[in-house]
Amino acid sequence: MPGRGVRSGQGPRFGGGAGMSAAAPPEATPGDIIEARDVVLSFGPTPALQGASLSVAAGEILAIMGPSGSGKTTLLHCLAGILTPKTGEIHFDGGRIDTLGETERSTLRRDRFGFVFQFGQLVPELTTEENIALPLLLGGVRRAAALKEAGTWFERLGLEGLEKRRSGELSGGQAQRVALARGLVARPEVLFADEPTGSLDSLTGEHVMDLLVTAAREQGTTVILVTHEPRVAAYADREVIVRDGKVRSAVRTTS
Repeated sequence: MPGRGVRSGQGPRFGGGAGMSAAAPPEATPGDIIEARDVVLSFGPTPALQGASLSVAAGEILAIMGPSGSGKTTLLHCLAGILTPKTGEIHFDGGRIDTLGETERSTLRRDRFGFVFQFGQLVPELTTEENIALPLLLGGVRRAAALKEAGTWFERLGLEGLEKRRSGELSGGQAQRVALARGLVARPEVLFADEPTGSLDSLTGEHVMDLLVTAAREQGTTVILVTHEPRVAAYADREVIVRDGKVRSAVRTTS
């Protein structure tokens, strides 16, 4: 398939992390793919991040937990290049991305990142197969090839027969599986998931997480997810806690 969906040689590197100290920035570690160093960001007078530092290894599934208003979603958005820190640095694949212009960051998000949000955020005017194919279409893949690739996800995620339906005709679980396929279809290097099961019942949420982890492992995709649910965080290789705008501790590391 041309264009997107091919991981090797994808995109440029962006110029020059384990450890979770809330004080000193972590030293870059071979194998880390994305890193925040002493990130500070406020919304008006309200501080959101106050020196947050975090590094994530390539292929790792990381859960970011914390109480409401702790800064966990803001940290996710900074790592994804959606928000720009006031001070501090965000590094991806060996170079800083917080200093990039909006056009460069938009290209980075399109070509190398994937996203899954709490309520799916499907485009209502598009069919399910078009929603899944959207990242490929935006990346320049021809429509026929993009829809063919999107079609491989329907059996994989138990969505057979829903190809021509629109988002309003889907259940919550179906819509979130479509959103998951859209986030992974272009084989992103990092998938950012913000409360990916927050709108689902527990059984459906577990099903979505099973699918997410399996697909990410198969593709070698790094996953950074925000959740307030311990049962969802348990799927991760590592959990960190964000409190008062800082990464405070690692909760668990699986072997």
